[in-house]
Amino acid sequence: MRKAITRDRIPGMSLAIATPEGILFTGADGYADLARRRPTTPQDQFPWFSMSKIATATAAVGLHAEGRLDLDAPIGSYLPKYSPHPRHGHPTTRHLLTHTAGLANPLPVRWVHPENEPPHPDFVHRTLARHGTPVKPVGAQGSYSNIGYLLAAEVIRAVTGRPIEDCVQDTVLGPLGMRSTGYRYDPAAPRAIGYVRMPTILRPGLRRLLPHDIVGPQTGGYTSLHPFLVNGAGYGGLVGTAGDAALLAAAHATAATDPHPVLQQQDIETMRRITIRGKRFDHGTGWFRRPEDASRSPGFVEHYGTGGGFWNAMRVYPEARLAIVAVANTTAAWQTDRFFTQLKGIPWNSPSF
Repeated sequence: MRKAITRDRIPGMSLAIATPEGILFTGADGYADLARRRPTTPQDQFPWFSMSKIATATAAVGLHAEGRLDLDAPIGSYLPKYSPHPRHGHPTTRHLLTHTAGLANPLPVRWVHPENEPPHPDFVHRTLARHGTPVKPVGAQGSYSNIGYLLAAEVIRAVTGRPIEDCVQDTVLGPLGMRSTGYRYDPAAPRAIGYVRMPTILRPGLRRLLPHDIVGPQTGGYTSLHPFLVNGAGYGGLVGTAGDAALLAAAHATAATDPHPVLQQQDIETMRRITIRGKRFDHGTGWFRRPEDASRSPGFVEHYGTGGGFWNAMRVYPEARLAIVAVANTTAAWQTDRFFTQLKGIPWNSPSF
């Protein structure tokens, strides 16, 4: 971890490794707050961004298993005001979860708001009115889209009569014991400060790019970001610890003989199964993998969670029943694959470890 931080110029990182039985390791290095020189700890909260999609997909698949949501029904069955494209088709919830709904993926750089301010009340409605109709044929090649998960959250709301935040809390976070994660910061727990490594001369441009009161002070070559929350809980709204993220990932690392507190094994295997080909990623349900990694052994699925100030990743090795999560307070991409491959080589499941 220290080598990765130094090599990739990361301020701080928190790491967690788990199996379906529970957490094997948590650790942290570097700084959660550069200005105060406060070290990162395993208890630090990080925005998860798109790693939240695994929780949303898990909730949706669970509702399908209960018979409450038909993943293969057109979403207009649940959202009567939805307008499908006359030529591109009418997506199902499964299309949304597998990124095959033919939707655009606008850059969500301004889809955040300061922690202590409410989101714009019409954000989801306005965004879906503008981007919620397919722009490409439904069911064709996979194409990653945050819009699909905004729509999936609306479908879940329609089915359950409850906000996505409450549904995920009751069906995913609670059963998995993820007590340090939610859709807001816990004011009593520590949190990592997000950083953008950039020359001072570019700060005015960053202020124009981001919503008001997000850009914070400069520390050395790093511009800090004030705490913020993501607009649109279903695609990227969770905030929590690496340890909790590892519990979620480990729930998808199960074998048939393991406990299944959230989903049955057949549903987990369906989510992990990569069947949709795409350009940047090949997709399962929630989980993805880069096309160039398809033949690697041991096999894995993963998901990233990236945005202003943070670059996170989670990976599941099903054959090893192992989940690895690293969260880092840097905007720049870093060598997660190299790091996870090195960590996988450690005999975590050995009694002598």
